Formats: sequence, structure tokens, C-alpha cells
Amino acid sequence: MTGDPARGVNVLVVADPGLPSRRVNSIKDDLQTQLETTFSPPVSLYTQTEVIRIRPDNTLDIGVAHRIAESYDHIDVVLLLTEIPRHRDKRPLIAEIFPEEKVGVISCPTLGAVTTKRRILTVFMACAQRLMPVDDDVDLNAHSLRWSTWKEPLDDAGHRELVSSRGLGGLRIVLGMTMANDPWRTAPRLSSALAAASATGAFGIFYNSIWQMSNYLSTTRLLFIGLLAMTAMVFWLIVSNRLWDTPVKERLSTVVLLYNLSTIATLFLCVLVLYATLVVLILLTSLVVIDPEFMSMVLDTEASFINYLDIAWLSAAMGVVAGGLGSSFDSQTDLRRLTHGQRERQRQYTEDDDAEKDTTS
Repeated sequence: MTGDPARGVNVLVVADPGLPSRRVNSIKDDLQTQLETTFSPPVSLYTQTEVIRIRPDNTLDIGVAHRIAESYDHIDVVLLLTEIPRHRDKRPLIAEIFPEEKVGVISCPTLGAVTTKRRILTVFMACAQRLMPVDDDVDLNAHSLRWSTWKEPLDDAGHRELVSSRGLGGLRIVLGMTMANDPWRTAPRLSSALAAASATGAFGIFYNSIWQMSNYLSTTRLLFIGLLAMTAMVFWLIVSNRLWDTPVKERLSTVVLLYNLSTIATLFLCVLVLYATLVVLILLTSLVVIDPEFMSMVLDTEASFINYLDIAWLSAAMGVVAGGLGSSFDSQTDLRRLTHGQRERQRQYTEDDDAEKDTTS
């Protein structure tokens, strides 16, 4: 892959399946426009979805860039967007460039959970400008994130790293990993949990002792009960599905901690969606089934909409606890696939894989 600015620029973007691939598709037109503004025309942009594998020494296999580039007539630079969280010296590693190989690697989770499209576009352009010749009047700092820093070249080949600030870098990467886990797409798949939760929560509609209890409890206590129920379900899902990762090597403890934090956050979002759905279903059903005058007689006070909401909230808390048990019988949903740790193990090469690849190449 060698650049020749006189005849234009060909850029290949390779993204992991899932969120990285969707992000690339959403910014493709904007990236094309910015490349045309910066480099000599014509500019050709190609995109491809491919799992970026990990070698046995826990380094990314950037060789995939060259293997994919060979299927095109000519590629000047390859940008890899991976969902793998990366670290360097306890700081999130946003991007890494290899000028000799004309390859840039960008870690999607390190960019956080909000405005990620704009951030990915910014980092793509920052890498491209450092990998290909540009005019002297082009400002290399025009595409930058205020909380990131390009480190000095690490070798004579110009290998450089873009790292995040220490302050909110950890929180940003956990939120980015949580988004990459696609909690909004996972929650609807907990069908057995929702069925079990709905069946249990329905008791709150027909048993007036639950009406009386919800009316007696304070709002603070009801909120605490709801939080406790969601926490119990998250704990059960982690234990029953063996989602908690433990570091095999001490140097990986920081990364594994991030995996576990993102798993907890992802499951809390899934359970929160389940809980909110349950509250709405029970609330609507109770408004149809429970006569206000009858409720007023049972509670010995005039019934209001708040009473219906309290009943739905307390009943949903009961249902969510039962829903955790129901999820254990849902053979169609493998929650381990939503965690970063599990997906990383699936993309790792073994020593045998490397030996086989060397034999066939």
C-alpha cells in the first residue's frame, strides 16, 4: 500500500461487526466529503465489515488490513475500527498509527457513548492526515478531541499513539463498552423473563393486600424496593450465566475490571427496560380491572392515579425477581454473547491457528 497523491487517494475502512460497523455506515458520506476536502481528488472510500482478531500475545492482528486490501486494485491507507477497549500505561488508547504499513487502528469504546459518530469521524481524519501526504498548510490539529493527546513517535518508523486523558477516560470507556454490548437489542430477547415477571406481577392487580402495602409505603421506600429488585435480577443473571470475568494474568486486571463494569451496566439497562415495560403493562391493566370506588373502599381513602402507579411499581418489583428465574429457562438467549470478555475470547487466535495460517500462506 503506497500512496501517490497525484492520482488521488483510496481509503479502506474495516470495522468490527455490530456497533462499529453501524457507526461507519452512518458517517460514510461525511467521511468521503472530508477526505475530498483534505486530499487530492479523486478520493475513493471503501468500507468492509470483518472481525478483527487477537493474537495469542493479546495484540491486535493488524495483518487483516493487508489481507483485505489485497482484494482491491489499490489501497493507500487502511483504518481499522474495533470494539476492543485498548489501554496503554493505564490510559485509554484511542488510536494507533503505523505509517510504514499505512494502517491506523481506532478503538470504538474509548470514544464513549455520546456523539460517537462525530468523534469517530474526527479520529479517522486525524489518522488519515498522519498516514498520507498532505499540503504544508494543512493543520494536523484541526481534527482533534480536547481530552486526547498524540504521543511522540515511538520509533523511527513514526509509530504513534493517541491516548485519552486520565480523568474521565475510564468512565468514558465503560460507557462506550456498554453501548457496544447493545443493551437495547438484548432486552427484548429476555422473553421468558418478561413472561415470568408478568405472571407474578399480575398478582398485584388482584390481591388487595398489595394495594394496601403500596399505599402505606413511602415513595422513597418504593424506589428502594424497585432498585433492590433490579439489583437482585442483575446479580442472578451474572451468576447463572457465568458472566463475571476473572483476570488470568495480573497485567490484565484493569481490562477485565472494565469488562465486568460494562457487563453490570449493560444488564442494569436491560433489566431497567424490562422493569419499565412491566410497570406500564401492570398500570394499564390495573386501570381497566380495578374499579376506583372499590379501591377507595379497600384503602379507606379516595383512590387516585398515584395509587395505581404505586401498585404497578410494587407489583413490577415482585415480577422482576421472578423474571430472573424465568430467564434461566430461556434457551434461545445466550447472554454471554453480549459481554466484551466473551466476544474477545471468540476472536482470539490460538497458537494452532497461527501455525495453520503460516502453513497456508
